[in-house]
Amino acid sequence: MPDRIPDRLPDEVVRYSFSERLCHWVNSATYCYCLATGLAFYTPHLFWIAVTLGGGATSRYWHPVVGVGFALTAIWMHRTWISDMHITALDREWLRKAKAYATNDDANVPGQGRFNAGQKVFFHAMFYGAAALLLSGIAVWFPERIPAWLRSSAILLHEAAALVTIGAFIVHLYMGIFVVPGSMAAIVHGRVSRRWAAAHHRLWLKSE
Repeated sequence: MPDRIPDRLPDEVVRYSFSERLCHWVNSATYCYCLATGLAFYTPHLFWIAVTLGGGATSRYWHPVVGVGFALTAIWMHRTWISDMHITALDREWLRKAKAYATNDDANVPGQGRFNAGQKVFFHAMFYGAAALLLSGIAVWFPERIPAWLRSSAILLHEAAALVTIGAFIVHLYMGIFVVPGSMAAIVHGRVSRRWAAAHHRLWLKSE
């Protein structure tokens, strides 16, 4: 009988547990659905998205329901990672040198723990954005029960929160795919090489 394939190779470290990866992907899936249907409702030019997803009535029904799911997974993510997401003095130094990080000038990038400052900013933007989307979305979901002035304010808040999360999402996706190759693979199978960890999160690697 052949030997069982090991869970990880000697030169690898576990970056994300299965629970963390599940939380991340459920949160991502629910956000992407809400993003797609929300854009369809925002302008007639994008209503074809709603048609593709089952039609206007179907998208209108599922958008708030999936939105609640997105908010719940944001809470799950907050409970999972909040202990790693506090902004420190080292993070503020990293933010001042973010250009060096974006241009892969690793020699001038301060060492980081499990998550760098950019990831922490993204985490907080998405969590508080989800809270704003949920609260404002409830007002839009049941408009007949909300005063007109509050409904108008809720719509503006919903759109503003959506724009913030969309901007953060685009930057997060771009950084994960193009600027830091290997990040996407890490959140898929949960492991990274020690070389990758040393290059991007060397303080975290030292603590492992």
